[in-house]
Amino acid sequence: MLRLLADGTRLQLMWLLRDGEHDVSALVAAVGVARPAVSQHLAKLRLAGLVRVRREGRRALYTTSGGHVRRLVTEVLNAAAHRVTGTPEHD
Repeated sequence: MLRLLADGTRLQLMWLLRDGEHDVSALVAAVGVARPAVSQHLAKLRLAGLVRVRREGRRALYTTSGGHVRRLVTEVLNAAAHRVTGTPEHD
């Protein structure tokens, strides 16, 4: 899981998906990466069990696969922010 999140684009996608469902078009616009690349990243995240997809007609809506994954993404980014800003770690 952590190896997949080491990619900046996948981490951005996960950050967006932790707040709810998004379709590929919205994700492409948010991360500024080509649609085929976003689709490939989502496929990898889905195979790893980090995201799930729900069909609504022809649209595919993606979201994180659960609370553990959302907390993992949040903690990874919070830990990185502490490193970058020099803020002391929490115990």
